[in-house]
Amino acid sequence: MSRIQEAFKNGKAFIPFITCGDPDLETTAAAVRAMAENGADLIELGIPFSDPTAEGPVIQGANIRALKGGVTTDRIFELVRQLRRDVTVPMVFMTYANVVYSYGADRFLSACRDVGIDGLILPDVPFEEKEEFLAVCRAYGVDLISLVAPTSDNRIAMIAREAEGFLYLVSSLGVTGTRSEINTDLASIVKVIRQNTDIPCAIGFGISTPEQAEKMASIADGAIVGSAIIKILEKHGREAAPFVGEYVREMKAAVERSEQ
Repeated sequence: MSRIQEAFKNGKAFIPFITCGDPDLETTAAAVRAMAENGADLIELGIPFSDPTAEGPVIQGANIRALKGGVTTDRIFELVRQLRRDVTVPMVFMTYANVVYSYGADRFLSACRDVGIDGLILPDVPFEEKEEFLAVCRAYGVDLISLVAPTSDNRIAMIAREAEGFLYLVSSLGVTGTRSEINTDLASIVKVIRQNTDIPCAIGFGISTPEQAEKMASIADGAIVGSAIIKILEKHGREAAPFVGEYVREMKAAVERSEQ
């Protein structure tokens, strides 16, 4: 069992996302520690990219602010190395194929292994094109996490069968961002996933309230939240960490309620 799968073994998982370097890396480090201390089961770290196609305006804004602040992939690796001195929860990178290509896939994945990154999510790499990344991920013991979307249809079973780490189930069409309601028939997608793999699946995109997190966790094995956390960082800037921690604590409690 990979470290990522272990994050789900004690019940429903809450998975927060943060863009590294927004507003600066010191704040990112403080926020990640606050997340871990307040019940995050796994943490997604976004490596900023100039053209983040899967992201809505909130996370796009975070990418722009981080890049303007001078964040580099090397500095993010160093951030993770420092965090790993006391943060034990699994951490995964979410970024874009271009970031990995330009760094050099082999160099990127060996650095992931060396600093303690457990998985990699590349939302712009279709399932059919994952092979070029899969071999190098496996060589360095990093799970390549697949995404399933409501449009995946007859590909859901195939994606599920080859999944590793956890499956990222995209709740609705379009880009990331908070939504007032999520109307996709996710239960039927989860049913197909369950028939084809025992790898856990977590739902992301559009979740912001404890009620939504509880509902999504009742359908799947966990809930993923990004934009709502970025909004807290945008509002509080360098003072955001305690507010992020408080939000994560509320959301983790909501996810746990889904098990009752």
